[in-house]
Amino acid sequence: MTQSISRLLLVLSAFSAAIPAQAVAQGAKSGTSFVENFDRIDSKTWYVSDGWDNGAHQNCTWSKDQAAVENGVLELTFEQRKAGKRDYACGEIQTRKRFGYGTYEARIRTADGSGLNSAFFTYIGPTDKKPHDEIDFEVLGKDPGKVQVNQYISAKGGNEKLVDIEGGANAGFNNYAFVWEKDRLRYYLNGTLVQEVTDPAKIPVNDQKIFLSLWGTDTLSDWMGKFDYQGPAKMQIDRVAFTAPGEKCQFPESIACSLD
Repeated sequence: MTQSISRLLLVLSAFSAAIPAQAVAQGAKSGTSFVENFDRIDSKTWYVSDGWDNGAHQNCTWSKDQAAVENGVLELTFEQRKAGKRDYACGEIQTRKRFGYGTYEARIRTADGSGLNSAFFTYIGPTDKKPHDEIDFEVLGKDPGKVQVNQYISAKGGNEKLVDIEGGANAGFNNYAFVWEKDRLRYYLNGTLVQEVTDPAKIPVNDQKIFLSLWGTDTLSDWMGKFDYQGPAKMQIDRVAFTAPGEKCQFPESIACSLD
């Protein structure tokens, strides 16, 4: 556990140092409730990561060509193609605005492949002149039957929990959600509460951006599995939503419709 946490901290330190200025230019603006059904990638809402990697642990370069909308679904792809310093290209999008307490939701089908990570998370850090806070859903391609939930507070993690996904995260779309409040953080999978955090020391406090990403590694095999490229891989996102506290739920399946 200690080795895994240390490696994760290394990964995220590199991540925070790699984000270019144009990705954070609008970050200080506070986000309001929205539902994104991906008729297109709206550049006013989303920044598409392009032209860099997050450090030596990442074996792919973020490329705008690996993020596209097909039939109302965002597709983030990973493929063997020379990009930047890497032999593989991968896809990521992030909101331009930051979001605070509220309900975060995404409907996702994850990618196949050991050594790959399909992630839905929120993050803020030193590039934005803030402490490193983060809330995560991550499905590792080595075992798509589980999703890892976790959070970081001022760069301190170690809150990992693995949750079983019936049928597998890669076999079809699943609903991932978390409800972030000042004194409570709840994680949901397909409408079922799977983790509840009530210790204030383990709940982030800084507004964060929303990220969706698919990436790979050659070096973090103890965590993500041995990298085994079997051809292009695809992560699909059908919907992303944020509902601010006190506002009505925005679509019938929203976990916000049934919150206490």
